[in-house]
Amino acid sequence: MSDQAILRITREIKQIQQGADLSLAVAYDESDIRSVHALVLGPPDTPYQFGFFEFAIKFSKDYPAKPPSVRALTTNKGRCRFNPNIYASGKVCLSILGTWRGERGEEWSSAQGVESILISIQSLLSNNPYENEPGYDKAHTAEDNECKISYIAKIRHENLRIAVIEPLESSLGILPDGRTSKVSEQPSEENEDDQLLNEDDDPLTDQFIDLRKRRFLWYFDSYIQTIDNAELETFRKRKFQRMPFESQGNTMDGHFDYPELRRRLALLKERIVYETHKWPSEGLVVKEQGLGIASNLQRQYEQIEEELKRQKNFAVDLKLVDANPFLWAFTYFGRPMSHLDGGIFKFKIYLSPRFPDEQPRVFVDTSLFHIRVSREGVLCYFPRRTDEMRYHIEAIVAVLEEESPPYDPRTTVNPEATKLFWGSPQDRKIYNRALRRSVEQSAEETYV
Repeated sequence: MSDQAILRITREIKQIQQGADLSLAVAYDESDIRSVHALVLGPPDTPYQFGFFEFAIKFSKDYPAKPPSVRALTTNKGRCRFNPNIYASGKVCLSILGTWRGERGEEWSSAQGVESILISIQSLLSNNPYENEPGYDKAHTAEDNECKISYIAKIRHENLRIAVIEPLESSLGILPDGRTSKVSEQPSEENEDDQLLNEDDDPLTDQFIDLRKRRFLWYFDSYIQTIDNAELETFRKRKFQRMPFESQGNTMDGHFDYPELRRRLALLKERIVYETHKWPSEGLVVKEQGLGIASNLQRQYEQIEEELKRQKNFAVDLKLVDANPFLWAFTYFGRPMSHLDGGIFKFKIYLSPRFPDEQPRVFVDTSLFHIRVSREGVLCYFPRRTDEMRYHIEAIVAVLEEESPPYDPRTTVNPEATKLFWGSPQDRKIYNRALRRSVEQSAEETYV
């Protein structure tokens, strides 16, 4: 591969990593930049909602004259076909990749790149994936309509099981039957097969573990809401209906079991929160060992505190809890004439000893009914840069002070609040009243 092609791949990767699209992520093998691993977030309001779909991308020496090869990794070890165009074998059928016949103008061109490929893949994850089947334009019978509904139903179930739950269970050392083991332990002979069912062979998978955990905390309420709604439409242990286009070895077989998915989701949340709360104590050990990350975070805290004083920013108060640079106490005082006017909101910022590879997780100690705060009290925010804490503090303040955010379901993590905020004018009034109650209660709790 030419140096020019390598420079182009590097540029494309950086553009995605630094871009504003919250639903795409990429990582690459440092020993071979031609091996790229991509994650596509399932679009909101589809059966793939907030699922984590991974793809391996391999560039040939002919790139960009020819497209890279793309293989789907979220296939339950080759046992699940997630879409008419995404096979259980990992094959992705797209005209842009040259793996499917397309109309004139839909073929690959050297003007396209990794991002256009991922956007094309994301377009397959639609609210009616049955339409991707080539014969769909002739499907107009009642039986066809039943197939469409059944197909959506089983994708919705397997999205939670395979694209959300199982990879996180594997990274946390939770076995499929609910038993738990320390992640640091090697699999024993009796549970090695269970581990293999959930682990991916691609080493780049590890680069998305932290992203999955943070997003899981943000979208947990949405996952539970999906289960609440789906349980009204199906019953436990009912087998999935096989689609006309599914063939032996290239299907999505199984049965519905939403109560079991609910249990597994709750256990995952418990384990991720527990892991987060352990970071401060792990950080103290790192501090005692004199490792650089502790002094680095201490220095960042002092610089931010000094900058807040210089700016005379009275809306923010920042402290280290028990002088621990891995646990920051953040207090926000609502600005006059704003929607949080008079409120006093307290947050805890948990930092990992592996920062910035593991990103901070922010929990709201004060009850706050807000589109960016989950019912579990997890704050959703996106810093401009992830490697310095000043950008995280800026992003947290920006989220709290934003009064007219653009509609983006990927950034709103309280389903009830979201429905009210973007509902009717009457709904918005209900939202504002609930938010105002949070403001009043926060002040009362502070002065009690």
